[in-house]
Formats: sequence, structure tokens, C-alpha cells
Amino acid sequence: QVQLVESGGGLVQAGGSLRLSCAASGRTNSNYVMGWFRQAPGKEREFVAAINWSAWSGGNPYYATSVEGRFTISRDNAKNTMYLQMNSLKPEDTAVYYCAAKQVADSRFNYWGQGTQVTVSS
Repeated sequence: QVQLVESGGGLVQAGGSLRLSCAASGRTNSNYVMGWFRQAPGKEREFVAAINWSAWSGGNPYYATSVEGRFTISRDNAKNTMYLQMNSLKPEDTAVYYCAAKQVADSRFNYWGQGTQVTVSS
């Protein structure tokens, strides 16, 4: 089992920045992929970014097209924490952001945090 707790959400003006954190506990190891998803009001949950938890690589981060170049995903293996640095925020980035995890061999993310609200004002 993996437990995930997000933090760092809040209210920011368009063009501003926020950094989200996801603290992981339980059976996290290099066989896991960690990710960020978001869900805006009235919309389905969508993928934002993901990174391999392995300490032996750069993590092979990948991003949704809508956030590439503005958001950066990273992880600190020593702290068991993943981050999402969000720059140049837009009102359309407003959503509840969720941290998620899955084993590399799994097709779907099956561990989820409780979510943290990000609101970008225009």
C-alpha cells in the first residue's frame, strides 16, 4: 500500500507560480511511477505530468501538452516527496490537483491522494 498526501495549493493571480508537494509513504520504491492529475469543475480528471520514481535515472518526466514548458515535475527520493512546480499559471489551470502512484507494470494509477485546490484568478 502507498499513502499520498498533497499540499501547496492555493489562490494565485494569472502569470504567477505555485509549487505542489506530494509526500509518499508505504511501499514506494523504484518500481513506481508517480504522477499528477487535475480535475476542473464539470470536467473529467485529466493527466498533467508523471515521473519514474527510480533513483537511477533522471526520472523520464513527461507532460500533458497543455502544461509542457510551464510545469516541472520532480522528486526527492530521500524525502519520499514529489513536486510540481507550476509557472505562468492561467485561469484554465484552476482545478483540484491529485497526486497518484502506480507500479511500472500496472496500466492505471491505483493510489491517489485527497487532492489540493489550485485557483488561478484572471
